[in-house]
Amino acid sequence: MIHVHKKTLYLILALVLLKSVSFGYHSYEDQCMGTVFNILIDEDNSTASKSAAQEAFQEANRLNLILSDYLNDSELSRFSRSSYEGNYFKLSNDLFTVLKFGQKISHDTNGSFDMTIGLLSRLWRIARFQNTLPDPDKIRTAHSLSGYRHLKLNSQKKSGRLTIPGVKLDLGGLAKGYTADQMLKKLQQRGMPRCLIDAGGDLVIGDPPRDSKGWRIKVAGAKNHLLSPLILSNTAIATSGDHEQFLFLDGKKFSHIINPHTGMGLTSQVQATVIAPTGIQADALASASVVMGAEKSGLYFKRFKGKGIKVYFTTTVDGEKNTETINTEN
Repeated sequence: MIHVHKKTLYLILALVLLKSVSFGYHSYEDQCMGTVFNILIDEDNSTASKSAAQEAFQEANRLNLILSDYLNDSELSRFSRSSYEGNYFKLSNDLFTVLKFGQKISHDTNGSFDMTIGLLSRLWRIARFQNTLPDPDKIRTAHSLSGYRHLKLNSQKKSGRLTIPGVKLDLGGLAKGYTADQMLKKLQQRGMPRCLIDAGGDLVIGDPPRDSKGWRIKVAGAKNHLLSPLILSNTAIATSGDHEQFLFLDGKKFSHIINPHTGMGLTSQVQATVIAPTGIQADALASASVVMGAEKSGLYFKRFKGKGIKVYFTTTVDGEKNTETINTEN
């Protein structure tokens, strides 16, 4: 079971109600990657849609065996252990693709997105469970064993190397988005393009339902400008924030999202919702955006002009919420 950083995406699928009241909509649910995945399909043939959904869930379980940092024998875990040897490790197409994508985001954000923070992630998970801050010495040690530059990839040989012993990889900002992308491909191959995949809060959306311009998505969780529903199709949307998973001590709220630059849980009380062409892109950019903040993200997202990406930032100051939008189309 992969247990990725559950990123709190406050998206209500308005059409999910149709599964019980409207002929042609079918909803399927399964436990995947340490959370609940849902598939919604607009299709009259229930037998065919169920078979397609099962194949998509099988794909999620296959990827779990590759991308999990919880399973001791997953490909990712074996790659992390190879850090003690210092040699290049042969990577599957899926893992290499995810790592290469993540490294590009890491490089472009100057490390605000980092897949090498596995030891820090574990410390903060334990801290939330025990309701106490991690030991400062342990944070310093774990932080010293992180840094995206310690991950080297060889594109020709599809291999990777971790340059210091003890680095532990964590794909919490990528795995669900990538998995939902691959699940969508399975559904499309089975003739089910009118579908929506909710991968534990990260949404990958196919063609619109019949007689509709898109799937009606409501970004909720806060009384702000985002209450207006979005009508989306052939896109992905993900949110990163601290609404559900956090540690509250001495009047301060520490997010489950770690700042790779400091090793500490974020205290900025920011949520970022990203709409992007693919799930892996929305997933990673939402994580990076929360770390960078609205101002730096605004500069960073200029490179995506015309790429179909939109970012909503919700900040909370003294209990008051404010939302601003970064639209790369402008």
